[in-house]
Amino acid sequence: MHTRFILINTSHAGNVGAAARAIKTMGFDDLVLVAPRWANVLRREETIQRASGALDVLDKCRIVDTLDEALDGITHLCATAMTPRDFGPPTTTPREHFEALSKKELLAQTPSAPGNDLASEPATLGQQGIGFLFGSERFGMRNEDVYRCHVCLSIPSNPSFGSLNIGAALQVIAYEWRLALGGFGVQSPVAPSHLADAAQVTGMLTHLEQSLVQLGFLDPAAPKKLMPRLNALFNRAQVTQEEIHILRGIAKAILQQSSQSPARSADLVAVDGKPVLKG
Repeated sequence: MHTRFILINTSHAGNVGAAARAIKTMGFDDLVLVAPRWANVLRREETIQRASGALDVLDKCRIVDTLDEALDGITHLCATAMTPRDFGPPTTTPREHFEALSKKELLAQTPSAPGNDLASEPATLGQQGIGFLFGSERFGMRNEDVYRCHVCLSIPSNPSFGSLNIGAALQVIAYEWRLALGGFGVQSPVAPSHLADAAQVTGMLTHLEQSLVQLGFLDPAAPKKLMPRLNALFNRAQVTQEEIHILRGIAKAILQQSSQSPARSADLVAVDGKPVLKG
């Protein structure tokens, strides 16, 4: 479904840039300005700064004189307003309305479904265009513009302070609509790690056991349950192959250091009751 964001009588240039950035982060790029305060708003420094890299959206953005010009190809129109009106389209939350739209599309794609009254509609949502209207920062949306819409979207917010900056409101709407369309998968900043298999864990434990014996921490004649407990610990930790390499590197360093300067009992003296090497 083609998506368009329409700003009516925008008075602050920075909000145009913020709008471009907001919709680009959610994968949209169709922005239309209806009679903005500044004729050169797309080239103003504040607009470009607030766009923060979404210059392609600004390049594509259209400026028109009337709302009619902004609505070409739009078949479903959503107003955005905090204050409910006594007359006009129904008011609902973005998420609730978008879920209803998704259900409507599914029904339209299954015309044989029993009791499917919506399936008889000639076009599915995928063949239509949806538009989101945002009013002026100074006076919001005019009643005559709201009346033209199919629905009025109200973002759930603090009842005693529900006024959102237009850029913030647009970001919320764009996010909710993107979620309804399926959203974007979260991309991991690092390559996925591979868990170590049982053989790798066993090899690491054998190596670690040798280093603990060399340190004198583990008595091979009376090991008790030290190694089984360490085995259980590493199983719970679900160590990766990279972590196995680190642990084996530590064990190797211990063994090398111990072989180069063995600590024999004759070389030890007592300091504050603790054994330390002479010299």
